[in-house]
Amino acid sequence: MSELKAVVQPVTPFAQNCSIIWCTETMKGAAVDPGGDLDKLAAILEENGVTLEKILITHGHLDHAGGTADLAAKYGVPIEGPHKADLFLINDLGKSAERYGFEGAKVFTPDRWLEGGDEVTVGNQTLQVKHCPGHTPGHVVFYHNGAKIAFVGDVLFQGSIGRTDLPQGNYQHLVDAIRGELWPLGEDVAFVPGHGDMSTFGQERKFNPFVADHFFDDGPFAGSTSTA
Repeated sequence: MSELKAVVQPVTPFAQNCSIIWCTETMKGAAVDPGGDLDKLAAILEENGVTLEKILITHGHLDHAGGTADLAAKYGVPIEGPHKADLFLINDLGKSAERYGFEGAKVFTPDRWLEGGDEVTVGNQTLQVKHCPGHTPGHVVFYHNGAKIAFVGDVLFQGSIGRTDLPQGNYQHLVDAIRGELWPLGEDVAFVPGHGDMSTFGQERKFNPFVADHFFDDGPFAGSTSTA
C-alpha cells in the first residue's frame, strides 16, 4: 500500500529542518525547505532509493530556501511554493546570504506559486496547502491527511511560535493562522517545525504559552490551568 515517508535532516548553521518526503509506491520524493547542505540531502535520497521530483518551499527565508536554486538545477526539478507574498524575500536571498555568510544561495523563481486550498503531489501522495501568514506574509504549510503529519516551517514550534519581528511579520495574523488553519486538522496531527523537535497540535493546544486554548474563550481547553 502506498504511504508517505519522511526523513528530517537539520541543515545550515541555523539547524533548519529540511524534510525529504516520498511516496513508497513510486519512490518519487520532494525536498521540503532545502536551505543548504545539499550533500546531506543527496545522501538521504540515495540511501533510501528516492528519485527527487520536486522541491516544496514553506517560505522565503534564507535558512529554508537558500539551497533551492542549486538543488533544482542539480536534479532538474520544479519548485512549488511558497505563496507569492514572499517574493520580496526570495528576491533578497543573495544579499541575505552575504549578510549571514552563507555560500551559494541564489534567487529563484518558483515554477508554481501556492495558495491556501491548493494541493501538491509527491508521487501518488497528495498534500494539502494551508496559507499561514504571520512569520512571513507568504508562508504556507503542507499537510498529509493519511499520515496525519504537517510540515509547518516557522509557523509553529514545540512550545513556541514563529518570530513576527522580521520584515512584514504580523503577530495577530500568525496566531489566527495557527488557530484557524492548523488546529482544525486535528489534535492527533504531528508536525515537523522549521527548527527543533516534532510535536503534535494537541500538545501545543494544551501547553504552548502563545496559542494554548486556555488563553482563548472558544477552545475545548478554555479555562484550563495547565502551564507549559
